[in-house]
Amino acid sequence: MNKNFFQKNKNILSIVAAILAFAVITLIYFSPVLQGKRIKQHDIEMHLGMSQEINQFHEATGEQTLWTNAPFGGMPAWNISVSPKGNLTNPVYKGLSLGFPHPIGSVFICMLGFFVLLLVLDCGFWISFIGAIAYGFTSYLFIVIGAGHNAKAMAMAYMAPVIAGVLLAYKGKYLWGWLLTAFAMAFEVRTNHLQITYYLALIIVILVIAELISDIKNKKLGHFFKASVGLAVAAIIGVLTCSTALYGNYEFGKETTRGKPVLASDQDNQTTGLDRDYITQWSYGKGETWTLLIPNAKGGASAYIGKQNPALDKADRQFKDTIAQQNAYWGDQPMTSGPVYVGAIVVFLFVLGALTVKGKLKWALLIATLLSILLSWGKNFMGFTNFFLDYIPGYDKFRAVSMTLVIAEITMPLLGFLGLAELMKDPDGFQKNVKKFYIALGITAGICLLFYLAPKTFFSFLSQGEAEQFAAMSKGKDGAVYAQFASQLEDVRVAIFRKDALRSLLFIILAAVPLFLYGKGKLKGQIAFPILAVLVLADMFPVDKRYLNNEKFVSKEQYSKPFTASAADQYILNDNDLDFRVADITKDMFNDASTCYFHKSLGGYSGAKLRRYQDVISQYLGSELNQLRGAKTAQDLMLSLSQQKVINMLNTKYVIFNPNAQPFPNANALGNAWVVNDIRWVSTPNEEIDAIAETNLAHAAIINREFAQQVGNYQLTDSIVPEVTLEDYQPNRLTYRFRPALRQAQGPQDANYLVVFSEIWTEKGWKMYVDGQEQPLLRANYILRAALIPGGEHDIVMEYAPKAYKVGNTVSFVSSLIMILGLIGALIYTFKPKKEEKA
Repeated sequence: MNKNFFQKNKNILSIVAAILAFAVITLIYFSPVLQGKRIKQHDIEMHLGMSQEINQFHEATGEQTLWTNAPFGGMPAWNISVSPKGNLTNPVYKGLSLGFPHPIGSVFICMLGFFVLLLVLDCGFWISFIGAIAYGFTSYLFIVIGAGHNAKAMAMAYMAPVIAGVLLAYKGKYLWGWLLTAFAMAFEVRTNHLQITYYLALIIVILVIAELISDIKNKKLGHFFKASVGLAVAAIIGVLTCSTALYGNYEFGKETTRGKPVLASDQDNQTTGLDRDYITQWSYGKGETWTLLIPNAKGGASAYIGKQNPALDKADRQFKDTIAQQNAYWGDQPMTSGPVYVGAIVVFLFVLGALTVKGKLKWALLIATLLSILLSWGKNFMGFTNFFLDYIPGYDKFRAVSMTLVIAEITMPLLGFLGLAELMKDPDGFQKNVKKFYIALGITAGICLLFYLAPKTFFSFLSQGEAEQFAAMSKGKDGAVYAQFASQLEDVRVAIFRKDALRSLLFIILAAVPLFLYGKGKLKGQIAFPILAVLVLADMFPVDKRYLNNEKFVSKEQYSKPFTASAADQYILNDNDLDFRVADITKDMFNDASTCYFHKSLGGYSGAKLRRYQDVISQYLGSELNQLRGAKTAQDLMLSLSQQKVINMLNTKYVIFNPNAQPFPNANALGNAWVVNDIRWVSTPNEEIDAIAETNLAHAAIINREFAQQVGNYQLTDSIVPEVTLEDYQPNRLTYRFRPALRQAQGPQDANYLVVFSEIWTEKGWKMYVDGQEQPLLRANYILRAALIPGGEHDIVMEYAPKAYKVGNTVSFVSSLIMILGLIGALIYTFKPKKEEKA
């Protein structure tokens, strides 16, 4: 009975065994989690700083705020910490991680998703299992986890299931192909890393074009349109489950640095999105592409070579200490956390697949791989990059083009294990392709051998900046010494490179042996494939540990409370004023969110700052903060603060110049709101921002003529300035009291006063109510809110409640309900008992 059960359910039990194996492998790698530890991640620490006010508000009220005033003077919370409601697929999404703490579950899902993809392509259990390990342990996944790019890691994890759903539908398994696509796309988009999703879309487009060409040739257009229309509907429904975040990002993304520039400057460098220089700042070098095969092709991560590195044995004693302090990375990027390494064995199999696999899928994967590599070169292949920036929709919205290699990271193992399946699909498969096997082995092993024997023939071991620096130094007084030092540094780096070249060579040969013996019938599959699985893991595991190891783990308490309040922070926290900002000039404020954890800061950590605020940083705020840093005495600091217009209009009450001392109070801060008695009209955004330098912002407001209709026939009044006080503060709701000055209590009731608020303006989302009646908000001083308030006493309320959140939640609920009902219907249809035909 038991024997029959196992025979009938062999496939199911194999899949369960694979899932358990993926879980065990994940736990072995991340074993400190068994002790309750978590990964210390820089970007997650920054996220905790950025989201602290949002989280505190939710804990205190149970409500969700879509705006926070803690980072960058104030910004939408869509890309920081928004928890949409109504998505019924959330339990499934969370359950797929099997309870692994975030982001460790992304490694498990990567393996599981790629396993499903290879099963869909009929690769068989063992090849699918080994391929899953190879993809799940690609080095870039562990590098991004170590850096804290958790959303990116999860987005990478769901790429394979989306591709699996598409290919399943085109194989004629329409219902389950559509459902898999819908759920996988829902989870992919839910990760909220649109850049990875965009690169996934490029892969899908290539696959669909390949399918279309094939179906035209085979006269199967009916099948193509049926599958494609169903996939389009499924993908749309899946995407709509994330409507809240997507709608919010769409509405407010236009106002961020990812939207169109506001200022007219440097037109040649601009696109409809980010600037070209910014987009291509992180471009993979052409020679650096060999990291796909050899991890240390350019030295690994940006860090000191270190005194313990065995490669220092190649250096003379007089240079060792200095060389140990040089960068271990000598590639073209400004810096890197590590290389994109897909594995020497995977590259060998990829070449094998390119030679053995036939048909549309091979060409689609090869084209996608090539596209990935060419785009990753960025500024090193600018003609091709410019074409995509100018003509391919959406490409200019994302920076760090080196990230396009995530395409190659999935297409290379996919084609590689398809090639292995082709080789092993029947008893004669290997014999038919034995020459191709030798060619693939010769190409990959031969390249590693050549690189090992003659590295300087193929590579430079100095970065471009280093080469220029040493060339200049060699012409000076101690030129011979510098030239010798440069030569010694190259020798050390050559040793680092050769070690990994030899390593990759050995893994390729070791992997080829069991495959060859199995193909020749000398070794059973039950032995050959487990050996290959161990070799793949042995190849990838140690490389990943270079960039994410046990030293990265901290206690749960340290993880949840990454920042400790300094003496200056504690002093400020004792201030009971409702709303003011803090400038910590001891930090790189625009790349650090630790101040946001405790206070409302002028800075923060985000790649999607409001565009106007970034313009002010570039033109004013950065230099103003540097001037404060240059102050030598308290008197210098006081004088400097009196001259800083943006710092003061943003109501910066305290400046931290020493974390262990009391902060410096800024008596020049303009407060939460103030009444001005003059308007400086401007016609363009450039005039608007330039006028800040020439205007006394305490007495005049800079208003663009686009608001002329709202202002109307505003007349200045000679009455004494009224008082505007902040009565209640919530991040998404500000309540002010507007009243005449005491000595002017009987002032004119028909006068209008122009009030400027030290709050950041956005085109959409904020509404203002005066005594319950909605009134228009104006923009003043390029980034602030302003309003005309009639004379007399009034309650002023500003609320941030964009329609996008409510509409998005409704759409998310409906679309996720459709998916759940579709899944239930598919299960009933597939597994319902078949009616026996009557005799």
